[in-house]
Amino acid sequence: MAESNYLHSLPDEILLHIIHFLTVQDVVKLQSVSKQLLRICRDNPHWRGRCLDSSALLERISLFRRGSDWIDEEGIPLSRAAPINEHPLQHHSVIETIGMLATRKRKREYSRIAANWDPTFPGEKTNWYHEYIQRSAPVVTNWFERPQSPKGPITTETIDVRGVSLYKPSEAGNQLFAVSPLEDGSVCIWDVKGSRAKRGSILSKSKPGLLWHTRGMSSVDTSNQSIERGIIECVSVDNKRHAAFFALGHNLVEVDLQSLAVVTTTPFERVIMTMSTANPIIPLTVGTFNGLFLHDYRFRHTPREQQREVVESISPGGPDLSRVLEDWRPLPPYAPLAQPGPQCIHHMDRPGHHDQLSDDIFVAGRFTSVLHYDRRMFPAIKGSLHSGGRLCSLTSLPYPFSSVDSDLRRRLELTEEQVTKSKNTAGGRTLIACGEYNTKGSLEIYGLSSRLGDGNRIDVSYDSTTKNRQTASSSKLLSVINHGNRIVFSDGQGYLKWMERDGFTEVRRHKIGKVEKVTHRSLFAAMPGSDDIARKLLSTRTEAENNIPNDDDILFWTGEALGLVSFSSNAGFSSEDFVENTKTPEEITAEEEEQVYTERMRLALERQADEVRFVQNLGMPRN
Repeated sequence: MAESNYLHSLPDEILLHIIHFLTVQDVVKLQSVSKQLLRICRDNPHWRGRCLDSSALLERISLFRRGSDWIDEEGIPLSRAAPINEHPLQHHSVIETIGMLATRKRKREYSRIAANWDPTFPGEKTNWYHEYIQRSAPVVTNWFERPQSPKGPITTETIDVRGVSLYKPSEAGNQLFAVSPLEDGSVCIWDVKGSRAKRGSILSKSKPGLLWHTRGMSSVDTSNQSIERGIIECVSVDNKRHAAFFALGHNLVEVDLQSLAVVTTTPFERVIMTMSTANPIIPLTVGTFNGLFLHDYRFRHTPREQQREVVESISPGGPDLSRVLEDWRPLPPYAPLAQPGPQCIHHMDRPGHHDQLSDDIFVAGRFTSVLHYDRRMFPAIKGSLHSGGRLCSLTSLPYPFSSVDSDLRRRLELTEEQVTKSKNTAGGRTLIACGEYNTKGSLEIYGLSSRLGDGNRIDVSYDSTTKNRQTASSSKLLSVINHGNRIVFSDGQGYLKWMERDGFTEVRRHKIGKVEKVTHRSLFAAMPGSDDIARKLLSTRTEAENNIPNDDDILFWTGEALGLVSFSSNAGFSSEDFVENTKTPEEITAEEEEQVYTERMRLALERQADEVRFVQNLGMPRN
């Protein structure tokens, strides 16, 4: 007991210095001893240093050392200052001086390297303990419960998921739900955080054909068309109004998430290709095949295709315009596209604020440029960013970006003062895009700056561009989001890859695997295209996440099912875990024996194939 009191009587600086020598596993266990040690073990600078030590920069930092010698800023080894053929005492004195000098220079150099590596910006809140977990902890793939429909008196059939969006019913709580339209025209809601039911389980599901019947057509006539051309990733949720918007062919269907009932159906002239994130303070931007609409769902207006021009006959006393003015409704703002095929629409934040939207709208798709609109001057286009690729996903950061400074920081060449000046650029923002360029993945970062123009008008200039088309991926990139202080994207090979904010330094990668639980390995399991791919990524971070460790997971949609990537040493859950097991113990034993026999036969066939290849290579080489 006395030793415990003596330990708690030590200053926090001494305890933190001791913790530096412990392994990560020991530090995690030490957090459970007392509240004081919990607070000290969660020290933010301590975990920032551990993130740096575990990053890919270790190889570059090692270049500053040659054995036990330390290279100073000028590239001169400190051992050159040692005298040769001098008195031993003088030599010992100089050695101590060199040691002190090396320690001071080592600290300065480490601080400069850390400043070049640090991805955060002034005013950005970061919990480095959470960041270290997401950078270093084991990655686990979890699969949500799959909706079922009765196929007969006993059997059921799995229903595919046709899109996803996140629903936060309360800003203060940690509740988070996933909302998706299903293949049978129904709407389904899952519990992402496990606040009301088991994590990944289905909370509620509407009746089949809910979205189809709103169009006044039977499900037989609309099922094929709605699946292929309508409900594909075009889902958006307004959390404050508890409303979800689904694109179904030419129609935009609004559903009340509390009652799972259709509120309105708005038809458009062309097939809806994409839409922006819904926000209660701004209109919803809807992208059709060849145009953009500002759809203000707070104001119920007559659709464009239902507008009819009223023509009055000329009477001697003049035309009667009273009925014309009485029936007049303003047309929704519409911007035609010179090239069809928008794939993503992004509403950008204000500089330095994650939760305040600006008036800037960015659109990317099958055309070679990112289009920039200002909501106040819509439908006039404000500018464009040339890409040359085919982009399919956009995200942003409310912080500045410079391709020159980013390249210098990646090579660890800037001083601390230069790094601070680069990060404090006023009015800077970053647009991040991903897609395809010449059949390869393309990760692109654009630096934007705002300045006050004539008449108090804010002008946006496109300063710098960085395009990673070499090391991002050998296949198309499908979705990109911000995850902590990193960028994460999915590719066509089934990988999720985390990058630093420079767009080139890879942090880690993970393959999501298959939604079906594999009981035994296949000979073709390692072939390309055997795993599922993540078509859409969403961060599960909530406002209450700051007080909950390791709660920022990644929700993904494969085109058929929903999954969750988490960071834990525990095994993840699968869709089979939600199915009740009605088998008898005898049937379970027989199934296990069958799996063991199948695994033995597979190993025997693999061994035989290896022997055949070995024997073939013993002969003369074939011409």
